[in-house]
Amino acid sequence: MSESIFSLKDKFILITGASSGIGRQCAITFSEYGARVALFGRDQNRLEETLGMMKQPSDHVICSVDLLEYKQIADAVKVVVNKQGLIDGVVNCAGISTTLPLNAISPGKMEDFFRVNVIGAVNLTRNALKLAHFSVNGGSIVFISSVMGVTGESGKALYSMTKGALISAVRSMAVELATRRIRVNAISPGVVDTPMSKHAVYRKDESSINRIKSLHPLGLGQSADVANASLFLISDAARWITGTNLIVDGGYSTK
Repeated sequence: MSESIFSLKDKFILITGASSGIGRQCAITFSEYGARVALFGRDQNRLEETLGMMKQPSDHVICSVDLLEYKQIADAVKVVVNKQGLIDGVVNCAGISTTLPLNAISPGKMEDFFRVNVIGAVNLTRNALKLAHFSVNGGSIVFISSVMGVTGESGKALYSMTKGALISAVRSMAVELATRRIRVNAISPGVVDTPMSKHAVYRKDESSINRIKSLHPLGLGQSADVANASLFLISDAARWITGTNLIVDGGYSTK
């Protein structure tokens, strides 16, 4: 465990989407830096797999719950706080993605994406931030957004609008929560090689994959790249950073 300014020793961090991808890697990395972690996700078996990859598994707690079951989320947050103590940070990794042309987007599809990518994340954070749940010493909230929230790409209107909403919400939450010494930031990754990305449209053939790679001067990202950025924003090393959107995209947005 690191004893540097990036140490998370004695901190209790709640991570959503911890069953795979970026959320799983955040859980693993945070445990290596001393945090106690609450792993939120829908799949109990995959959460247990994540737990088995973490340092000191007995220090952490699993919570199998759907973020769209709002009452269950309120109860789940209360349960993990009773088990582990007050929350010091939250990393919102759960989300869904797609590539669809504008004429294929329906009101129902828009509602589904906003429920998962925006409402679910903000509602969980709202519950975590209750005075009875969150540390009186302040802490840090991170939302995993996307570079698609700040740049344009054909077929990404649906995904982009939800990720852009998170970035906008972060700014207002940062101002509102500053008096409690709670920092709120977003991270906007480019294309990261995760289980979710393996089902993306650009994976359909070699030429599509090569086109996406060419848009990232440093190549495609790995989950660890985003987990490391999350570690920074959660740690005391970022104590004077709030309301920002940290772009971690291998140079995608420079093109």
